[in-house]
Amino acid sequence: MTTTASLEAIKAEESKKRRAFMALFMIEMWERFGFYGMQVLIVMFATSYLGFDDTRANLTWGAFAAMIYLAPVAGGWIGDKVLGARRTTMLGGIVLALGYGLLSVPWDQVMGGTGHAMVFFSMGVIAVGNGLFKANPNNLVAKLYEDDESKLDGAFTMYYMSINLGAFLSQTLTPIIRVHYGWHWAFLVCSLGLVFGVAQYIVQGKYLKHIGSDPDFKPMHLGKLLGVLAGTLVAAVLVGLVVQNLELANLVVNIAGAGLAAFFIFLVWRANSAERSGLIAMIILTLQTILFFIFYQQMSTSLTFFAKNNVMLDLFGYQIPPEQFQVLNPFWIAVMSPVLAWMYASMGSKDKDLSLAGKYAWGFILLAVGFFLYAVSGNFATAGLVSPWWMVSGYFFQSVGELLISGLGLGMVARYVAPNLRGLMMGAWLLATGLSQYLGSIVANYASVPESITEPTQTLPLYTHLFQNLGWVALAGAVVAVLLVPYLKKLDAHCKEALAAAA
Repeated sequence: MTTTASLEAIKAEESKKRRAFMALFMIEMWERFGFYGMQVLIVMFATSYLGFDDTRANLTWGAFAAMIYLAPVAGGWIGDKVLGARRTTMLGGIVLALGYGLLSVPWDQVMGGTGHAMVFFSMGVIAVGNGLFKANPNNLVAKLYEDDESKLDGAFTMYYMSINLGAFLSQTLTPIIRVHYGWHWAFLVCSLGLVFGVAQYIVQGKYLKHIGSDPDFKPMHLGKLLGVLAGTLVAAVLVGLVVQNLELANLVVNIAGAGLAAFFIFLVWRANSAERSGLIAMIILTLQTILFFIFYQQMSTSLTFFAKNNVMLDLFGYQIPPEQFQVLNPFWIAVMSPVLAWMYASMGSKDKDLSLAGKYAWGFILLAVGFFLYAVSGNFATAGLVSPWWMVSGYFFQSVGELLISGLGLGMVARYVAPNLRGLMMGAWLLATGLSQYLGSIVANYASVPESITEPTQTLPLYTHLFQNLGWVALAGAVVAVLLVPYLKKLDAHCKEALAAAA
């Protein structure tokens, strides 16, 4: 029989979890404010400010994205073993604020012809800062709910909403600032978002003292901190050089891809029976996630250039900056996240919740619908220009599909991976997304517009053909996901049984 005292204790524990979750929600929101504020600008910045053609702009962003998501492998390890997840989260936020601040400097005016090198160094600082940050708050959320799996998917879905709330705010704001005040003021706003985010994280840190990795509960080791700072500087320089040299970037991505594959094979080989089924399930779902992020990368590449060249940019008298259509993604995700979280909880209470693999299958179906809509829009064009409402509807299906795939990816790591490997595996999962975004930039170049083509009627078929092909690929991904559902259910059940027996 539940006593009044035990009910009060349960309520106090739930309140403690909510406050801790909100502290993590807010730091993630402001970090994503800075990141997506930068992302929405970067391809147009590369063509307009750096003078790149569409092909190089796409590949530069693809290489940058790959480095951004490669770095969390090291950041997860630093959080797990060196500084602690809580401390590394804060350090990553500080480095990111510095990186966006550096990107906001008009280096061509300060340094003349060598200014581009500092732009790439700024990108290196951002990539390394993201590496320090990204895996660690995810790990803290997992630790917060590791004893309550029924709430894990809902928690990560709401946490994913924080990402998209920050993205919505910045992707609405920075294109407007870019139009009226210039590129550098827009990047400065990204930096100020991180400054505010780190400040509130420090203030709310008292709610997080009970969670963290082992080093968080030990005194700070000054030598380790200095070592991490020195490594951060060296890594930023190296990443800047990689992003600047596309051949070198391609080599690094290939090596990272091979290393990731070897890493997963090694983990499965050395795992005990309690771990192996979960790792195999995670690898299969990660491969599906890689496919998803090839589609995701189209938002900042082919879909942005499609908006620039073939979408009517006047909406109720407002002249839409082409890159601002990307804000539709976080808008729809912020709207639909609570709906899906409620659905998961409702279906789970009736023991009818879809498996992760089933959610992935539905995600790919919705993704296919979105890209087919972009493709079909060309049939309704006027002088090569389509209505912006096609973008609104396409982004809706694409974004809900994202929630079902990427939004649950972090929960997947928390569910299938042992706590002592979770930070590292979250980093590995993020690396997989970075590699797929580089592949997405390569795919986007199938619709690159030659400099000799300037008419919308000529550019339109390039984009609609690409989007139609991507729709078919997404549909194939859905079929594969459906076929894998029974197998993954067996793996999931075996994983739970083995872990229970081991306990």
